[in-house]
Amino acid sequence: MHELLARDNINSEDLEALLEAREKGEADFLLVDVREDMEYDMGHVKGVDLLKPTSTFQQWAESFLNEHNGKTVIFTCRTGSRSAQVQHVFKSNGFDRAINHAGGIVTYRGEIER
Repeated sequence: MHELLARDNINSEDLEALLEAREKGEADFLLVDVREDMEYDMGHVKGVDLLKPTSTFQQWAESFLNEHNGKTVIFTCRTGSRSAQVQHVFKSNGFDRAINHAGGIVTYRGEIER
């Protein structure tokens, strides 16, 4: 396992490195954007696997927890605040491999898709 995936929080530089490692088959994780559809459509990190808006958290959280428990999941948002809240809820419910992208997309200098 990539050493960055053992952390609770990663910064944007770490996320870029992990996305590169995943492309090479050296890291395995899901990257989940927890912003709203409109924000996501304005631009998102290239490599996001799922969009799970926090406004609908109650509808998707339990099934996500059940489906992806045991996997490493990195949550990202605009500044790292919403993703930290989502990470906290998941960790509080036994999802040990939840990572927050601290700083969010506003600090990300890698490739952005629109």
